[in-house]
Amino acid sequence: MTRTARIVAVTAAAALGLTLLSGCATPTSPSTPAVEPVVVKIGEIGGTTVKVALNQVVDLDTGSLPVTSYSGVVTETSIATFTPGRTDNGAELNPGLTPHRVGTTQVTLSNSDGGIQDVEFTLTVTK
Repeated sequence: MTRTARIVAVTAAAALGLTLLSGCATPTSPSTPAVEPVVVKIGEIGGTTVKVALNQVVDLDTGSLPVTSYSGVVTETSIATFTPGRTDNGAELNPGLTPHRVGTTQVTLSNSDGGIQDVEFTLTVTK
């Protein structure tokens, strides 16, 4: 093997090694704390104000009612959006609200089960 061929082989091996190692990096820094959601019970928030930071989400606890039975309307969707609850591989995922910018908006939650009144509340997104 010529000197040039050896240099090319060593360079290629080093590049491959660096490429493989870059896949081992962790996606988040250990110094970055996890942000917990704001968990609220739907049966207790009617007529109230729910406050959430811009980097959090609101987890809407449906209690004994199915997580898929609620739909939601956010008046100002530039401030936050509603995510319906769902069942995924046997896990029940609550409905929620995802903030997009600082501000205040009204939220109305409706339940598809008959006889349950709509739940209306104010959502305030802060920094």
